[in-house]
Amino acid sequence: MLFLQGVTYAHPNRDVLFSDINLTVNKQDKIALVGNNGAGKSTLLAILAGKLKPASGAAGADSRPYFVPQHFGQYNGRTVAEALGIHDKLLALKEILEGHLTDINLELLDDDWGIEERCQEAFAHWQLNGIALSQPMAALSGGQKTKVFLAGILIHEPQIVLLDEPSNHLDAAGRALLYDYIRSTGNTLVIVSHDRALLNLLDTVCELGKRGITIYGGNYDFYAEQKAIENEALNLDVKAKEKALRKAREIERESVERQHKLDARGKKKQEKAGLPAIVQHAFRNNAERSTARMKGVHAEKVGGIAQELSHLRSELPSLGKMKVDFDNSLLHKGKILVTASRANFAYSDQQLWSETLDFQITSGERIAIKGTNGSGKTTLIRMILGDLQPSAGSIERADFKSIYIDQDYSLIDNSSTVYSQAWKYNSGGLPEHDIKTRLNRFLFTREYWDKPCINLSGGEKMRLALCSLAIATRRPT
Repeated sequence: MLFLQGVTYAHPNRDVLFSDINLTVNKQDKIALVGNNGAGKSTLLAILAGKLKPASGAAGADSRPYFVPQHFGQYNGRTVAEALGIHDKLLALKEILEGHLTDINLELLDDDWGIEERCQEAFAHWQLNGIALSQPMAALSGGQKTKVFLAGILIHEPQIVLLDEPSNHLDAAGRALLYDYIRSTGNTLVIVSHDRALLNLLDTVCELGKRGITIYGGNYDFYAEQKAIENEALNLDVKAKEKALRKAREIERESVERQHKLDARGKKKQEKAGLPAIVQHAFRNNAERSTARMKGVHAEKVGGIAQELSHLRSELPSLGKMKVDFDNSLLHKGKILVTASRANFAYSDQQLWSETLDFQITSGERIAIKGTNGSGKTTLIRMILGDLQPSAGSIERADFKSIYIDQDYSLIDNSSTVYSQAWKYNSGGLPEHDIKTRLNRFLFTREYWDKPCINLSGGEKMRLALCSLAIATRRPT
């Protein structure tokens, strides 16, 4: 079992991400955790995994969860075995087999004599043939890193598994293996994902939002249907409350006008009756107090309805869409940008591709690079950009402007705020209000401008990267 009780999390700058979150996940439950970008899904998963501590509240589990993160840059300085947390155990087993039967080695091994066999079986199952446990994580592709951590499920044999966007970098074969695991496993699962095919394999959807966690007893299609019904009902409530507010304001206006007319008539009657000034003054004070009380009653009613309407509107789903306005390239269509001739690249003296590459890229082309995990797609892009040089053949590049958004969003400076990140790309000297207008186009409203980039979700970082490129005056080719 997993549980969250009254959990609140605040970023280091004290911005509260979510508060008073409660959730219970029972044995063998398969839970999808969904919500808008920036809602805190990955953070909540890290709290469940014990990787982060909440500002208040409690999180716990009856066995140690196994966590597959969304990003793996923090493991680039480690070997595969170190990233999986099995390096010391494998080293202890090796030393024991070599005759070093010490108490320390026995304690490290913890009677896990089948660790090597499970590693071999897990790597074979996840199509990681040819990858050694001693290999640096930095040498692996994004998909291979994901598969390494998925292989860790078979290696560690946990009862609880937490997965953060596990299908993001997987090829088709890898996704098929992942879906099969989700269908067949008896593990308790909590998965953050935007992959609808994956989400439809799960029994329950938990939505993290402004109201905390709302539980829907069904897969993603069921959740989407229920949300559509809820949103339709909410829209009807908003319209009804808007109508009530208009009516209340109309009644307020009519009442004030009617009272003014009554007061004017009363004043004329008093003047005709020749009442003493002191008596007229008393009548006038009474009339003003009566009018003020009436205005107060109406203002309170209008204010109450307006507050209820504001609350209802805040519950409406965000329908914002990014507005991308990249200019066209200044280069004429068909200009040769890249020419590869018998190109290849070697890792540890092993050529990456069995056949050398010959191709041209011209201005105006739209090209998709497809291939299995580890086939060298990222390596090829870095060669095209000039970051890597081929070990065989050649790649010639014309003088052109290029932009590269990688899997780790390294274009984003985590030490900057959202606004200062956008400003760094303001090579054309746009005024402050134009920068903020462009941020709004990419759904970064006022409350985001001073937010540190390190606190952004993956989806938010992608939006900010695109916004930064839209601000830059030198358009990419």
